[in-house]
Amino acid sequence: MDLEVKVWRGGEQGAFATYQVRREESQTVLDVVVYIQRHLDPSLSYRYACRVGMCGSCAMSVNGVARWTCRTHVSKVAAGGSLEIAPLPNFPVIKDLAIDMRGFFDKWARARGQFQGATTRHDDFARVEPGSKERRAADAGVECIGCGICHASCDVVSWRPGFLGPAALNRAWTLVNDVRDTQQAARLRAVAGIAGCHACHTQGSCTERCPKQLAPTTAIAGLKRLAARAAVRGKL
Repeated sequence: MDLEVKVWRGGEQGAFATYQVRREESQTVLDVVVYIQRHLDPSLSYRYACRVGMCGSCAMSVNGVARWTCRTHVSKVAAGGSLEIAPLPNFPVIKDLAIDMRGFFDKWARARGQFQGATTRHDDFARVEPGSKERRAADAGVECIGCGICHASCDVVSWRPGFLGPAALNRAWTLVNDVRDTQQAARLRAVAGIAGCHACHTQGSCTERCPKQLAPTTAIAGLKRLAARAAVRGKL
């Protein structure tokens, strides 16, 4: 049986084009996209790298849900024999399924998502107690690979494009809990503003859709608590 596959073509003002693709056993959505580009339309633009769920670069919207296409089997999402594949929402479209992620990573920078330590390479290694409360809190969010699934799934980002978003705030949470970092006060000020953690409506779409089973909603709640305490103490 053939699949009827609708694929977004063009830029922001593009449209869907329809292709017929032979259905195969154990076929992933990325397999479908690759087949279209290699055999039906070589002008199709998209991104992928590892194909094994390590890089996150193949993220797209599949039947309206943001997913890693390399880990999404056609049998799970196309029971009726049809697929709709589009670029991730909440990102500017470069062409077809390829999105511009510069603004996404600019938000990481605005949330002070860079580690800043006090030691140099000439100093001894810093030692962090694995069982400490801070280390466990950081562990819960540190596996984020920046694929953009949570950002694409966030309704608040859709309504308020300036919102830092779950990925940037999750990154800030991991660093807030890194006892080696030296810019904690500046980071809390960065994430406590009008576009920061308090803009989150706690809908949980980011946590529901995260392919790494992380919980940005929990991280953002932690930032809200820390920012509130800092405000009460006059530190913001």
